[in-house]
Amino acid sequence: MENVLLNVEGLRTSFFTDDGELSIVNSIDFHVHSGEILGIVGESGCGKSITSLSIMGLIPAQTGKVDGQILFKGENLTLASEKRMRQIRGNEIAMIFQEPMTSLNPVFTIGEQLLEAIKIHRKVPKKKAKERVVEMLKLVGLPRPGELLNEYPHQLSGGMRQRVMITMAMICNPELLIADEPTTALDVTIQAQILDLMKALNKETDTAIMMITHDLGVIAEMCSRVMVMYAGYIVEETDVRTIFKDPKHPYTVGLIQSVPDIRHKKEELYSIKGNVPKPGTIQAGCHFAPRCEHAFDRCFAQTPDLLKLSKGHKVKCWLYEREKGEASG
Repeated sequence: MENVLLNVEGLRTSFFTDDGELSIVNSIDFHVHSGEILGIVGESGCGKSITSLSIMGLIPAQTGKVDGQILFKGENLTLASEKRMRQIRGNEIAMIFQEPMTSLNPVFTIGEQLLEAIKIHRKVPKKKAKERVVEMLKLVGLPRPGELLNEYPHQLSGGMRQRVMITMAMICNPELLIADEPTTALDVTIQAQILDLMKALNKETDTAIMMITHDLGVIAEMCSRVMVMYAGYIVEETDVRTIFKDPKHPYTVGLIQSVPDIRHKKEELYSIKGNVPKPGTIQAGCHFAPRCEHAFDRCFAQTPDLLKLSKGHKVKCWLYEREKGEASG
């Protein structure tokens, strides 16, 4: 595959419990091209954030383990030492975490926290590092950047803190940016500004972005390719246009139908019945079967493979086994 920056093969992330290992991410494969924006969508509890933490090497060895291969520019990160991962984190791969108030240290100024990121990864004089910080704060649209350096996180609004988090992630020009629900808890106006900012950074610096969200509006606005996750599995993967025009998996269809449409008046909004199953509760068959309107006997007995329907379009569903045969024939 050309220009593949990140190639994940057979990623399985599990945690240790009193009842044994509990698998949260189940042997998934995907890739990210240089400069592209890949969307990962699904309900809470589908394994999206655990996937990103696995890539970052942030699953503590005492509580869980990561199997499979995470190839970043050909280097397998699952075999990398903690020292090597510290060199990569924040420098080549950076992450914007969900809640900026808990991600920023409340006892250090904004300037101290941003300068630390440069100090760890770049050997530059303090004056030059400070100039870089001010330049980046301007780039993300923050007012009076010189004064902000001396302020603490609690003195900033939610939108400003999120911009500081983006600045921190982008300060060393990473090749891959993982954005975990970057617009959660922000009002709609600020959300739009943050998304516009990330698109601009993607264009200007050619940084690849993994956009993790449950918001299909964000997916439509930002991404070129989409991966739908459910209960630790990838259930559908295709380009963003196809996912909205011709979704295949019943879960994807349900997610799209759940989005309110102002063009059509409905007495009641659509919702997928039931909830995401707790890890380990379903031992056989498709994990979506108990919630699926189209499920039949085989769905409860056997787990389907991720079937390739057409170029770049894959779906994990028994309904499309015949289509898969026609596509390959």
